[in-house]
Amino acid sequence: MNIAGILLAMQGAVSQGVLWGIMVLGVYITYKILDIADLTVDGSFALGGCVCALLVVDKGLDPLLALGLATLAGMIAGAVTGVLHTIFDIPAILAGILTQIGLWSVNLRVMGKSNTPLLKVDTIFSRIVDMSGMKQSAVSLVIGVLIAILIIAFLYWFFGTELGSTLRATGNNENMIRALGVNTKYTKLLALTLSNGLVGLSGALVCQSQKYADIGMGTGAIVIGLAAIVIGEVLMGRLKSFGSKLSSAVIGCVVYFLIRAIVLQLGMDANDMKLLSAVIVALALCIPVAVRKWKIWKSYSEEGPVC
Repeated sequence: MNIAGILLAMQGAVSQGVLWGIMVLGVYITYKILDIADLTVDGSFALGGCVCALLVVDKGLDPLLALGLATLAGMIAGAVTGVLHTIFDIPAILAGILTQIGLWSVNLRVMGKSNTPLLKVDTIFSRIVDMSGMKQSAVSLVIGVLIAILIIAFLYWFFGTELGSTLRATGNNENMIRALGVNTKYTKLLALTLSNGLVGLSGALVCQSQKYADIGMGTGAIVIGLAAIVIGEVLMGRLKSFGSKLSSAVIGCVVYFLIRAIVLQLGMDANDMKLLSAVIVALALCIPVAVRKWKIWKSYSEEGPVC
């Protein structure tokens, strides 16, 4: 067993996990707060990367400004899903599928080809590598952690405002909050827009970190997001504050990428990674339910039926 290779792979996995963790924060907004599995994520993640690659390579735009425009592109994609769901009453999961399918062609149109390398252009990562002399993986980790902290702080503040509290209430009890006069269509639209904005930003960061963009780079992103959220909840489930729950989403993503890296180093075929991802998600979702049912059964068996 190559210990040095495993350690190197783990270092890269942690840096990538943090960058993908920003995408998981977007998934957290829709999945945990609104109780919607938004499949737009697979398309908007790739959209962020494709827009970033186009602006940096073809347009010669500053990579930092490209991140902002990639975020805006993701927000537009989320708004499209929101409009389909709230204005035209299309079920959320179907609206996400429709947007995701459409984004495949949009991403191909944006780049004009299936992939674009960024090897000969500056990125925010390469600039810091040149200035500091640090390794690429270390720079990716530092930038990813800083951006993740800023986003978590923003989300913690935002969901503590009146508008953010209204959005959380929409996910908790939509009928109740509507009875209080809140336009839940607007809050859903806002949540989907904000969520996919973070997903687009994550796609752009991953694009600049790995030095290429591909129209298929977002395939399975929603599965990674759900797995990371559940893994984070299992690891940090005892922490009840909203800030810790947001942090657990990023930590869960890092753990997910560490698991993938270790399994690959142990000799697993890379073609089986999709199956591994599905198994991880299934286990992460099933184990807490099985444990809860076992505790209920155990309690019932010890106390006996109540007459």
